[in-house]
Amino acid sequence: MTTASIHHRPIGELLRTWREHRRLSQLDLSIQAEISTRHVSFMETGRSTPSREMVLHLSEHLDVPLRERNHLLLAAGYAPVYTESTLNSPQMAAVRDAIGKLLAGHEPYPAVVVDRGWNLVDANTGLRMLVAGIAPDLLSNVLRASLHPDGLAPRIANLGEWRAHLLGRLKRQIALTGDAELAELYAELRDYPCDQPEPEVELPGPGDIFVPLRLRHRDQELSFFSVVATFGTPLDVTIAEMMIESFFPADEETTRFLRDVG
Repeated sequence: MTTASIHHRPIGELLRTWREHRRLSQLDLSIQAEISTRHVSFMETGRSTPSREMVLHLSEHLDVPLRERNHLLLAAGYAPVYTESTLNSPQMAAVRDAIGKLLAGHEPYPAVVVDRGWNLVDANTGLRMLVAGIAPDLLSNVLRASLHPDGLAPRIANLGEWRAHLLGRLKRQIALTGDAELAELYAELRDYPCDQPEPEVELPGPGDIFVPLRLRHRDQELSFFSVVATFGTPLDVTIAEMMIESFFPADEETTRFLRDVG
């Protein structure tokens, strides 16, 4: 759902869309939200206009992201309640400081900060070393940089496996947010060429405990696993949509290489 389409759709229709997106019946939602099924029906059909508090109450039980909660409030005739601050704004100073410490503390291992659309917000020098030579326009989005044939893709030894992993994560994000722009990104990435089989289900091989990123670098192969972190209890759209992904060496050879070059 785009922002423009949301502003032209009534609140009842949007609530119904989110309920159906979460695969809930009106009875399911009424039980979760502790309101009557009749009230849910009246709001969805426009016979009753939800209060500001009810919009927020239903948004919580429908697990609607903060950005979309603001859209629901606007559709109902209320002002948004969740701010969307730029990262360089004064109120984000503590966030900038935390991000800087996390990135610096993870050196010499790679780490990136991305927004909801997987656009690169920040990175440490560990990542910049690995992506040297990739065009800046590709680097602006980490999924494009990873899977585009002019990006990292030719250097990823297990491209089919890693590609399936990334597309699976993106697909789950689309299911959570209902974001049409992410769906367009998914369709674009699916069209990128891949000469390796892509597993439909991630199954471990002997001794595997995670999907590794196996990256060819110069004359050796580096292996990584990643840890994803988000900010807890966010009340700002920017913070809620920000994600920090830290890559760790998955074997001793990668550890030694990164420490030597770091």
